[in-house]
Amino acid sequence: MSLASSGFLCLRFTCKGLNLCYRVKAYHAVWDYLKSLQRFIIKHIFIGGRSMGCRAAAALARQLSDQTEDAVQGVICLSFPLHPPGQTHNHRQRSEDLRGLPERMPVLFVSRMVADMKAEAEVFWVKGGSHGLTVKGRSEESVLDEVNLQVITWMTKQGTQTNSCLF
Repeated sequence: MSLASSGFLCLRFTCKGLNLCYRVKAYHAVWDYLKSLQRFIIKHIFIGGRSMGCRAAAALARQLSDQTEDAVQGVICLSFPLHPPGQTHNHRQRSEDLRGLPERMPVLFVSRMVADMKAEAEVFWVKGGSHGLTVKGRSEESVLDEVNLQVITWMTKQGTQTNSCLF
């Protein structure tokens, strides 16, 4: 709602499958459907997600950047899962798509960060935030307002031409 209120066309959908490949295919299917409508010029979009959703968003952004240079303007990662709980050695596999993003593609992390990326990355730390972006002693609404403000500010700073995103 905050994105739309700030003038960004936003498509939000929920993918219930926990399989990463399935989620990437679902994201790609939405992308292909939007392109097939031929009512829109789809370029300079932001793709994002939360937790495994941002892993799928990064994978799609990487695929699309290999196909079309101006398709994706940036990636938004809310609570990027660097590794499964207690398995810190698995972070390289989980961050492979992020590390493979081109240098020209900016990435905004809310809460989590990957240090060895080529792409320009910014981090917004939710102080005291959990993986679910909850903060003890604060309402969910106030935390989401803070996160939305950071995301909107970041997207605007990127100089987007189409004001659209896929979440």
